[in-house]
Amino acid sequence: MTQSRKNAILPRPASRNEKRPDVTKKHTYATSSMLTLSTSEPHNVPMKAAYHHGDLRAALIRAGLELIRERGPAGFALREVARRSGVSHTAPYRHFRDKAALTAAIAQEGFTQLSKALGRAASERGSPVQRLKRAGVAYVDFALRRPQHFKVMFSTEVDRAAHPDARAAAQRTFQGLLELVTAAHKAGMLRGNDPLTSARVAWSMVHGVAALAIERQFTFRRSRREILAFAKRATAALIDGLAAR
Repeated sequence: MTQSRKNAILPRPASRNEKRPDVTKKHTYATSSMLTLSTSEPHNVPMKAAYHHGDLRAALIRAGLELIRERGPAGFALREVARRSGVSHTAPYRHFRDKAALTAAIAQEGFTQLSKALGRAASERGSPVQRLKRAGVAYVDFALRRPQHFKVMFSTEVDRAAHPDARAAAQRTFQGLLELVTAAHKAGMLRGNDPLTSARVAWSMVHGVAALAIERQFTFRRSRREILAFAKRATAALIDGLAAR
C-alpha cells in the first residue's frame, strides 16, 4: 500500500491546538429531547378541560359533585375523580389524602354555603319569628339548589370526628339556627321548650321536608316553587305550634 493511500484511509490526528468536537453535549441534547418527546402529550390526543394548578382543588370538588349526582356519595373512588378532572391518579393527593378527605371538604363547603343562605334570609326585617320562618324556607331552598352538597353534608361517608373543619362548619350552621330560636324565645314568641330543644325540633322538620324533596318523594311535586310554598306552610305550622298563646 502506497504512502498516499495510507494517508487517505487513516484519520488525521488532531493537532494540539485543534478543538475536538464535544460529543457529550450531543448526547445530552439527544437525551433531553427524547425525554421531552416521551413525556409530552401527543398532539393528536384530545385533552380534557384544562386547569390551572391553583384551581386543582376546586376542579376535584366539582368532579366529586358530578360523581355524587350520578352515583351517590359512596359510589366512586378518588381515582375516578382524577380521571374526570383530566389529571393523573396521583394528583388529587396534593390536596386530599383520600376520598374521605374530599367528601369532608364538600360537606364543609356545603355547610358554609348553607350558613350564608340562612343568614341572608334572617337578615331581612321582621320579628324574630318571621326571621325564623324565612330561615326554614331557605334551608329547603338550599337543598333544592345544591342536592349533592346536601346529601354529603349528612352522609355517613363523612366522619366529622376525623375532619374537624367539616365538624366546625356544621356546628356554626346549627349555632346560627339556635340564635334565631333563642331570639324568638327572649321576645316571648316561643315557649314550652328551652331554646336548644326548639332549635332541634325546627331543624328536624325543615330537614325532613328538604330530604323528601330532593329524593322526589312528594307526589305533588311539579316545580321548585310548589315545594317552597309547601315548606313555607309547614314552617309556619311548626312555629305557630311552638309560639306562645
